[in-house]
Amino acid sequence: MSLREQKKEQTRRLIAVTAWDMFADRGFDAVRVAEVAKAAQVAEATVFNYFPTKEDLFYAGVDAFGGRLLDAVRARPAGEPVITAFRRCLMETGGLLVEARAGDWQALDRLRTASRLVDASPALRAREYRATAELADALTEVLGGDFAARVVANSLISVYRSLVCQVRQGVLDGHSPGRVVAETRRYAEEAFDLLERGLADY
Repeated sequence: MSLREQKKEQTRRLIAVTAWDMFADRGFDAVRVAEVAKAAQVAEATVFNYFPTKEDLFYAGVDAFGGRLLDAVRARPAGEPVITAFRRCLMETGGLLVEARAGDWQALDRLRTASRLVDASPALRAREYRATAELADALTEVLGGDFAARVVANSLISVYRSLVCQVRQGVLDGHSPGRVVAETRRYAEEAFDLLERGLADY
């Protein structure tokens, strides 16, 4: 990575961290992009150069995970069913929930804060829904773009979205990270087992 690219990444990270701290403190809807720019000591236009919308500031990490799911499907071994590759990527990913279960209090605090912010913000929930719809469209194209590909892609992304909602609800209900992890894995296994009976040969 060149020095210029390093500086751009540092600026991007600074803006994202600054925004997160402000969202956590005041709530997503109460923070304006201009305030984020001022706190990060950059121009408002610079923020939008890195993050086209305020919602993108919040969901940068989630969008990156969607890219990893697509990469896992693209890179699957010849002959391996799509659902197997997708399931493996989703189940092997750690993330904040696993870190929190391991005793990382900062990860637990961030997970609780993220759950609370999304639950309180219609704008964030709408952005999340749109992001999963776009991810389903992208997966459809990876799988060939025909009608069957769309059915399969939307089925898999539906499992992903359902698990995200399950984790959030468990966190908001005050369940321990260990319990949330166990319940999420159980629901995931049930969902994928159900799909595999119909998608195993795809």
